[in-house]
Amino acid sequence: MPHHGGSATPNGGAVFFSGTSGGATAFQTLEGSTGRSGPSGPSGPTGGATAFTTPSGVTGSTGATGATGSSGPTGATGSTGASGSTGTSGSTGTTGSTGATGPTTPGSLARILASGLAVAPANAPAAVREAIDAGNQLIGKPYVYGGGHQSFISAGYDCSGAVSFALHGGGLLASPLDSTDFETWGVAGGGTWITIYTNPAHAFMDIAGIRLDTSTAGDPDGKSGPRWRPLLRSDAGFAARHPQGL
Repeated sequence: MPHHGGSATPNGGAVFFSGTSGGATAFQTLEGSTGRSGPSGPSGPTGGATAFTTPSGVTGSTGATGATGSSGPTGATGSTGASGSTGTSGSTGTTGSTGATGPTTPGSLARILASGLAVAPANAPAAVREAIDAGNQLIGKPYVYGGGHQSFISAGYDCSGAVSFALHGGGLLASPLDSTDFETWGVAGGGTWITIYTNPAHAFMDIAGIRLDTSTAGDPDGKSGPRWRPLLRSDAGFAARHPQGL
């Protein structure tokens, strides 16, 4: 409880004790005294103990974002392997003559020479002269059944094989035909320069007044195989076909 009173000081002054106010006693020296002031006691807490609040820590600043690393270099593209060499193309098979380079005879009728070859007429279209030149390449070849059917090039020829070869030489036929095929080839009837006579068993060709045939019919020497011969007196039993325009 509060205490009021005083006491003498060593220097003759009196010291009065002030009452405490919720804390330690304070010393007060009377006027005129030379005594030392005692230390002030700490103030007592008002209405209870003072709570000490710990200050919040300072939030650290956000660190700077690191720089994006540079992209690595793109690897070099591998070289393309060398392409293999192209194989050698097969040789093109021999075709008929590509131009009328042989001798010609005046007029519009072909002529058969003693050698068995034919001379094309000077007045005939180029395709006709070229077909006669191609026919000349067959003279002396043997008769071979089916010869000239799979390819224009053959060791021997039959009737339709020989006709196919001559027409091909004149640029008038792209692939070989047999005698039955010729029945529907070209245009029906006899032509001005070329007429194909055909039936399922045989075929031959009249061209510029002479005949290319493999049979011995009408042959002066009775020889077989592809040869030039005079025209037959009768073409009965055969269908007549001719190339367009000839």
